[in-house]
Amino acid sequence: MADFPVRPEKEEALRKKMARLGIREQDLIEKFIKSGGKGGQKVNKASTCVYLKHLPTGIEVKCSLERSQAINRFLARRILADRIETRVLGEESAEQQRAEKIRRQKRRRSRRAKLKMLEAKRRRSEKKKVRMLRWR
Repeated sequence: MADFPVRPEKEEALRKKMARLGIREQDLIEKFIKSGGKGGQKVNKASTCVYLKHLPTGIEVKCSLERSQAINRFLARRILADRIETRVLGEESAEQQRAEKIRRQKRRRSRRAKLKMLEAKRRRSEKKKVRMLRWR
């Protein structure tokens, strides 16, 4: 992977994520397209939009968020890694999150947590009462 004009920590995090997901540079097709929209003459002349295609999965990404091609290359890879991650882990993690949410909703509060919550509610209502008395 080429050096990108971002902080080394960000670049290293992207490299680790791509390695963890098994995304190799050899599996990517990268093309540069002329951007459109904001940026005026600069983006209309230069090919700042980055197109990435991951051959094994067939996932395609276009990125023209910034006026810099180098930054768009980094962002396109990050978007691609996110999409592959959601495809690989998405269904199972979404299912786990849904089950965990239901579990949390059904769980009873402990007596201490309940008392703490009721105490906070009581304090809040006292504040409001005082406010109302002041404005009368």
